Amino acid sequence: MDLRKLKTLIDLVSESNVSELEITEADGKVRIVKSAPAAAPVVQTLQAMPVQAAPAAAVAAPVAAAAPAAPVAEAAPAGHIVKSPMVGTFYRASSPSAKPFAEVGQQVKAGEPICIIEAMKIMNEIEADATGTITKICCENGQPVEFGQPLFIIE
Repeated sequence: MDLRKLKTLIDLVSESNVSELEITEADGKVRIVKSAPAAAPVVQTLQAMPVQAAPAAAVAAPVAAAAPAAPVAEAAPAGHIVKSPMVGTFYRASSPSAKPFAEVGQQVKAGEPICIIEAMKIMNEIEADATGTITKICCENGQPVEFGQPLFIIE
């Protein structure tokens, strides 16, 4: 894309009510985002801060005190937790019509496939890393999962 065309697009976005413009052509892709008012970056910064900042945790403490204690007890379930080794999409079966790899109450052996995580269009079989009975499936089929997120509990 030539510079004159790019400058024209930038001018159009800056003069209009459009906040974002993305154009894909044979020779490349261009994304133009209009800068937000000064208050918006502060909000984004505040959203990122609770994970790392102690004052944000102090603000969250009254909310946690008002909440019942039962969810805290559920956060530490008994048994071995099989965690996601990657970021991706959780699937219980190899295809929508196939039988799930694992069900609650099913006996599994270490090394046996129990689910699939799709990452970057690659299907990765996740194997049980302990032998036992599956007592809980922590994710829904098709749900995005993060690295280290609990997938199953095996006792």
